[in-house]
Amino acid sequence: MRPRWSPAGSTQFYTPEEVRALTPIRETVEKRALLPELRHIFLCHAWDDRQGVAKTLYDLLVASGISVWFSENDIGLGEPFLRAIDKGLAKSRIGIVLVTPALLKRLPTAGVADKELSVLLARDQIVPIVHGTTYDDLREVSPMLASRNGLDTAEMPMTDVAAKLADLVTYIVAQVV
Repeated sequence: MRPRWSPAGSTQFYTPEEVRALTPIRETVEKRALLPELRHIFLCHAWDDRQGVAKTLYDLLVASGISVWFSENDIGLGEPFLRAIDKGLAKSRIGIVLVTPALLKRLPTAGVADKELSVLLARDQIVPIVHGTTYDDLREVSPMLASRNGLDTAEMPMTDVAAKLADLVTYIVAQVV
């Protein structure tokens, strides 16, 4: 299926479930699109994943022309950590949560990722990306996040996940701006 946000030349195929999952995100992004100086995506991840799978996803998105708020690159030396994250959340169109085994361990401790997740859930601007775990495992830790449809690297490679996110964001920004 080709949703309206998928560019004519895109080779990405979307299941009806993915279209249903990404449509509310599209609507949230459309509302926020006219705000100045917004990043396309805020990348929420476990600290343990910052130099591994989170960096890989970040690199794929940036290579697709997507601006991503990523703590590894956007928190300067001496800058207050939580305040920098707060500003990043405020200046991002949507958030993606990279759900990994490391994140599932961290969420119950109410750390930084848990705070980011709370903001993203409250704004209805969140897409979970499940990697190396399952929705059933996520449901045990965060039923609210698990209730959101997202993308799963068990069903497609990370390159396709990034391409689908890039399609969505690029279309929305082009239509609204």
